Amino acid sequence: MHKPLKIGMITTFPPGKGSLNEYAYHFVRHMRTKAEVAEVIIFADDLLNGEGEYKDEPGTDSLCPLTIIPCWEFGRKRNSVRIMNAVTKAKPDVILYNMQFATFGGDKVSGALGLMSPAIARLSGIPTIVLLHNIMETVDLQSAGFAQNALIENVIRGFGNMFTRMILTADIVALTIPKYVEILTEKYEASNVVLAPHGSFEAEKPEPSFGLKPGPLQIMSFGKFGTYKKVEPLIEAFEILQNSGDRPPLELVIAGTDSPNAKGYLANAQKQYSHVKNMRFTGYVAEEDVPVIFGDSAVVVFPYSSTTGSSGVLHQAGNYGKATVLPNIGDFAEVIMDEGYTGEFFKPDNVESLATAIGKVIDDPINREKIARQNYLASQGLPISEVVDWYIFHFQLLLDKQKQPDAVVT
Repeated sequence: MHKPLKIGMITTFPPGKGSLNEYAYHFVRHMRTKAEVAEVIIFADDLLNGEGEYKDEPGTDSLCPLTIIPCWEFGRKRNSVRIMNAVTKAKPDVILYNMQFATFGGDKVSGALGLMSPAIARLSGIPTIVLLHNIMETVDLQSAGFAQNALIENVIRGFGNMFTRMILTADIVALTIPKYVEILTEKYEASNVVLAPHGSFEAEKPEPSFGLKPGPLQIMSFGKFGTYKKVEPLIEAFEILQNSGDRPPLELVIAGTDSPNAKGYLANAQKQYSHVKNMRFTGYVAEEDVPVIFGDSAVVVFPYSSTTGSSGVLHQAGNYGKATVLPNIGDFAEVIMDEGYTGEFFKPDNVESLATAIGKVIDDPINREKIARQNYLASQGLPISEVVDWYIFHFQLLLDKQKQPDAVVT
């Protein structure tokens, strides 16, 4: 019989606006319901002006305690040191990193130094699992804003290989896409790389109605924009749709913020396209407002030129029973094949192709509902609560291995 665990999690967390904060929010919410968990300690990023403050939500008295310790800041070089100082004081039984390659910084130095943190944690003797949402081998570094030319890209990939090996010193590295597991296992001859699916955010969510609210048909895009997620093709496709065909009134909703590597991007886009009617930019969407943004939408559009991991937004669109328009490329193609999502597909950076794909959804209610239903069913395949069980089980195995070093963890 295992004692309940004191789990430390290094991650962004709402109201912080860093990448993967939504995933952490839902993951922690389900983890706190588990009898095997005594306490969750979030080692979070420092909040910026205007982001509010960290506090527990109302109505969580029946859940295990949550402690939030801000101890790192995006773009700072001492994040690994600060994190380990905080971990040493808090003394969790185990550690989980919820991260991607750009979690700790958008520039090369701070981002790379932050990636040393899991290796330092493992050397401290605390059982450590890294949930890695993307891998360097599948990221288009130029599109993602990390490299300006092929020479710099080659240099970054060289350092990326080195830091990947450092991440692989963790007890377990969990990846959300089977292709990632295959790449790291073969390239680095790693034996501690495993598949841990992304999971759907809402467990046992009632089937949505798939109907639309009265008013304009809302075309919505959600995310952090400016690198490989560009709004210009979407806005220009929206103009084509407004000016052609016999269709109901339309509204374009761009929900989210700038990518950390593209400060000011959305403000510039809003100014550039100020002449476009029936378009609004929401800015950051608080967690409690996410159901409204998705619920009001007729279609969710992914105006991406490349991909950098399993998309949390795609899983959310499925949870809320929404049709999608997306490029059938990279990690999207993997998720579509492996998890059963679908949508109307377009050619990246092709405005006409994007407009045509959106039109096939908003002009055909039967097609829209068919796509929405398939995405909903795909999202219900593996609730995140079951993914959390997987992590707890493996943490218990790692602790058993500490007591019995000859034990095998799989």
